Amino acid sequence: MRLLVVEDDLPLAEALKTLLTSSGYAVDCVHDGASAEALAAVEQFDLVILDLNLPQMEGLEVLRAMRARANPASVMILTARGAAEDRVRGLDLGADDYMAKPFDVREFEARVRSLLRRQAGLRSATVTLGALSLDLTTRQFSADDHALDLPPRERALLELLLTRAGKVVTKEAIVQSLTSLEDMLSDNAIEQYVSRIRRRIVAYGLNLRTVRGIGYLLEKAAER
Repeated sequence: MRLLVVEDDLPLAEALKTLLTSSGYAVDCVHDGASAEALAAVEQFDLVILDLNLPQMEGLEVLRAMRARANPASVMILTARGAAEDRVRGLDLGADDYMAKPFDVREFEARVRSLLRRQAGLRSATVTLGALSLDLTTRQFSADDHALDLPPRERALLELLLTRAGKVVTKEAIVQSLTSLEDMLSDNAIEQYVSRIRRRIVAYGLNLRTVRGIGYLLEKAAER
């Protein structure tokens, strides 16, 4: 999942980026409204965490511009402005959640997970295919009731594939979801991660199929 943090308080922005990156998300960070609006216009994000009191362009104007372009990203407003009229205006303009500073980190993380589940079209906190399960709260994989440990990039890729099981996930979607602007992910690297995942999941009744020229599809293996 790819997130954009828009926060002009630099220490807080860095803390949020570190927190979210440690949870396995790809995170970009900007510190003014104009940069946020420009980046959201050309890049795809699953979630935008948006302050309101921003230089150059206020957060609500960023939100208004995003929704005017029918940008589908979920938006969480995270701001010191906690008055009811501010909440109402933000939600009416198209924010999906509104959280006032100061905030509890655990609640913030829970709200992020909830918004990302909603963005992926998932209602349950657990996704299961074959013998493989993913707890979206802890972001922990398990198979046959045993925890399955994966390196961060493989875990992020398998999460993307599992939450879209039965659908083709393009290489472009993988790059968009797994990398920030500071990262690079080549086709060769993607193929290596796919190969490693494919070897891991075959024992759990799953098949990761290559759709030539397009991407990959995670599905149950055919019964013999």
